[in-house]
Amino acid sequence: MILYPAIDLKDGQAVRLFKGEMTQATVFNDDPAAQAQEFVDAGCEWLHLVDLNGAFAGEPVNAAPVEAILQRCKVPAQLGGGIRDMATIESWLSKGLARVILGTVAVENPALVREAARAFPGQVAVGIDARHGRVATKGWAEDTDVQATDLARSFEDAGVAAIIYTDINRDGAMQGPNIAETAALANAVTIPVIASGGVSSLDDLKALKTCGAPLNGAISGRALYDGALDLAEALKVMQA
Repeated sequence: MILYPAIDLKDGQAVRLFKGEMTQATVFNDDPAAQAQEFVDAGCEWLHLVDLNGAFAGEPVNAAPVEAILQRCKVPAQLGGGIRDMATIESWLSKGLARVILGTVAVENPALVREAARAFPGQVAVGIDARHGRVATKGWAEDTDVQATDLARSFEDAGVAAIIYTDINRDGAMQGPNIAETAALANAVTIPVIASGGVSSLDDLKALKTCGAPLNGAISGRALYDGALDLAEALKVMQA
């Protein structure tokens, strides 16, 4: 399994939110590119980037720090937040991004996801952010009646590279991931699934590895910044 360290960008800084609340942001680094390089130097093979402002604005807002990360770090990176049209997808991939994550448009314009996945094989992921099993969009500000598993299944034949599944109520809360829901979703589709939200200890990573579903990886943010999760030890667990 791959460990994806998360760099969430708000107003040009690397932050972590509590349960997706923009008003509850903790700044961890004023230099996101330096933070990204720290993760790479420690042995991380991927980076997970989120443009938080962009998720609400519906267009890229933190482009400068993302571009700085792409120029500085020589490992693949995936980015979500405010990517809602083909022009933006093409622009990011042309700048060296390895994978775009489409969240809101996966609900509102699934045809775009399919078009992008055809045009850029292996470079389009779907972000499914759920609250009590139902998908939330627009930076988690709007709840829908769409079931997370149903949305995942709807892209089974679309050729998407991965699904990033986030349990919003666990995100940034340091309470552990929703193992059962993550495993259920991963077992419902053949698309590789990446777990996100609440991953905060070595035990969490071990539980995900043995959850009964073939997960591609796990995303962790706050625990890495707080030191609750030792990055070197986490990488050993994931690679075992």
